[in-house]
Amino acid sequence: MARSFLTQDGSVAVVLIPLPAQDFDPTEVAVSWKVLSSLGHEVRFATPAATPAEGDALMVTGQGLDPWSPVPGLARFVGIGRLLAADGRARAAYDELVSAPAFVHPVGWDDVRLDTFDGLLLPGGHRARGMRRYLESDVLRELVVAAFTDGRPVGAICHGVLLAARSTNPATGRSVLFGKQTTALTWSLEQRAWRVGRLTRFWDPGYYRTYEEEAGQPAGYMSVEQEVTRALERPEDFLDVVPGTPDAAMKSSGRVRDTPTDERPAFVVADGSYTSARWPGDAHTFARKFAATL
Repeated sequence: MARSFLTQDGSVAVVLIPLPAQDFDPTEVAVSWKVLSSLGHEVRFATPAATPAEGDALMVTGQGLDPWSPVPGLARFVGIGRLLAADGRARAAYDELVSAPAFVHPVGWDDVRLDTFDGLLLPGGHRARGMRRYLESDVLRELVVAAFTDGRPVGAICHGVLLAARSTNPATGRSVLFGKQTTALTWSLEQRAWRVGRLTRFWDPGYYRTYEEEAGQPAGYMSVEQEVTRALERPEDFLDVVPGTPDAAMKSSGRVRDTPTDERPAFVVADGSYTSARWPGDAHTFARKFAATL
């Protein structure tokens, strides 16, 4: 049985982080794990076959994100990739994560029970090769519905919000996010990364788009922001940085990331026991605010 919800006397909560077999975002997972663990919570992981997951190697090292990467012997020289990949703090957390017992010994998706965790955290990742199975999993969608229905704290960041948006409550026929306010990877951030990636990783121009538009669909129709918005009660329930927000330029730049002591670059939305964030640059603040809902 899971331990009871975190209380004011400092009781420990058990947080479950489901992962795809490969290509999850290393920052969103490792930083969340690091923050929650440092606060004394127990973090467990679930993967499709109960085997250790693998983060998106390009986001871990930056190798493969430069236009010279295909040239033999040059891939190890990282330039632009250093700006696009996880920063030093996140890489250090990832190095710790991959040897953590809970990460090395996950449970299988099919073996997860609602009574084995107190809070559910849904990370993201964009590489279609590994992320689609995660985003399209009926097993995970049922788990998300169960967590929301039971009133358990749920946190979702980046593409993790898309998994929540696709989780339809059979009792209502609507997404579990219907009636809630949320953020997620914005089209502005997704489009900018995609444009850069089409130049720097020209041999794989779709790397930054998990789903791309089909013929007849307008630009951005299959973006995370637009699909999540279609699942909400009102379009205005999707929140993003607006002019006049303190540190708005920093928050929306897509270049500045938060730190354990500086949450100015982050944009996180809390709606009751549900917490959401946009991208890896929000990860420290997202994890702290999610922990506060436990």
